[in-house]
Amino acid sequence: MSDTTSTVILGIIEGITEFLPISSTGHLLIAERWLGARSELFNVAIQAGAILALVLVYWRRLLNLLTGLSDPANRDYFAKLTFAFLITAAGGFLATRLGWKLPETVLPIALATLIGGVLILAIERYVAAKPQSATVTWKVAFWVGACQILAAVFPGTSRSASTIFAAMLAGLTLRPAATEFAFLVGIPTMFAATGYELLKVRGHSAGEDWNALAVGFIVSGIVAFIAVKWLLRYVQSHRFTIFAWYRIVVGAALLALVAAGRLA
Repeated sequence: MSDTTSTVILGIIEGITEFLPISSTGHLLIAERWLGARSELFNVAIQAGAILALVLVYWRRLLNLLTGLSDPANRDYFAKLTFAFLITAAGGFLATRLGWKLPETVLPIALATLIGGVLILAIERYVAAKPQSATVTWKVAFWVGACQILAAVFPGTSRSASTIFAAMLAGLTLRPAATEFAFLVGIPTMFAATGYELLKVRGHSAGEDWNALAVGFIVSGIVAFIAVKWLLRYVQSHRFTIFAWYRIVVGAALLALVAAGRLA
């Protein structure tokens, strides 16, 4: 397989999995076992493409929030977004200071993928019995911010899954509202994480394939834009059950491969 083809495939994987509740980090770690490991700068580039796509999807909402802070409702929503981000930033800073790094073995990814699928089924069943609410409370903001940290330290957890379902469990039971809040909190979080990764790799870009970075960035951005637009339409009338079963099947398959010694 050519480098260009593998770059496109990795960009597609990042674009699809970054915002669907199935874990981009886990999928990329597995994919790189077959397609070859890429540099940290490449991973930053394809994630940046996905972030840009999310900004483009929500640009009107973001503009209305930032230019409408005189409106109490906008001001309250923005304050809760900021609070959630600060919770994440504090947790991320602590994890960094403690030297926490993502494991790169398949077993924790498989377990998180499988367990996450089971939890999604349980949460969907629990939420189905609750009244529908689109109100973002401080409790919702706190738990969304806290659960963003899970994806940073446990590959396979999925940032979007952990935050969306944290919001739903905390009382934001209307799926489109929970998805929007989780995604909007994710924008500054992902920008901050990407910026931090760029600082880490600065001065180590000698020999980097800049064409591959550009291709990965563009492919990831286009695919992520399509994936987010599709998901936002999907959650208007569907539960997240399909993603739960996907995670269960993939997690079980990975565990079987680990047990057979095919993956480590």
